[in-house]
Amino acid sequence: MKLLIVEDEPNLLSALRKGLSEKNHDVSAALDGTTALEMIQYTQFDVIVLDVMLPDINGIEICRRLRAAGNFVPILMLTALSSSDNIVHGLNAGADDYLTKPFQFSELEARVNALARRAGQDQKPAEKITIDDLEIDVRTKMVKRNGETIVLTAKEFNLLYYLAKNSDIILSRAKILDNVWNINFDMNTNVVDVYINYLRKKIDHPYEHKLIHTIKGLGYVIKE
Repeated sequence: MKLLIVEDEPNLLSALRKGLSEKNHDVSAALDGTTALEMIQYTQFDVIVLDVMLPDINGIEICRRLRAAGNFVPILMLTALSSSDNIVHGLNAGADDYLTKPFQFSELEARVNALARRAGQDQKPAEKITIDDLEIDVRTKMVKRNGETIVLTAKEFNLLYYLAKNSDIILSRAKILDNVWNINFDMNTNVVDVYINYLRKKIDHPYEHKLIHTIKGLGYVIKE
């Protein structure tokens, strides 16, 4: 599970990161809200553990911004304020659950796992994905653009599907290698670039409006 912890107390942040990493989670960390928002922009997390009291942008405001932007990643809010009013403000801002400090690590872990399970049950894979005039039928693996059928190899389809289900999210080469090839490739390989080029020739080159974009130094993104 890919987790983000946003907490301005270095000792608590370190302890949570260590504990969750030992449970085989991929844990990222931020000490302030500005850093957290930047990380969320470029990475898709499964659950965010978010402290309310942060030095710049408080957790409730971060939660509001994410929900307003259409990001519904599960959020567990941490608060030293146990009054019902503060809890209500957090939940009204879009948080999924809350935990009052101090807490037991086992309870935090259980709540994180519960949020991830709930999100997985709610996210039924879409049978069709549409991006501009590109149509992807996940069940039949048929791809059309502007009504014209495009023939893809199995690996080309898997790459296109991964890009499309994460549309508007910049995906690094490492993340694409991990999710499309499922092998720990040598990071010097250019296989991602080669297959992106294959896709562009079939998806983009015949059309004036391009959908697959290179973000220099970061990776690739498909968007309208």
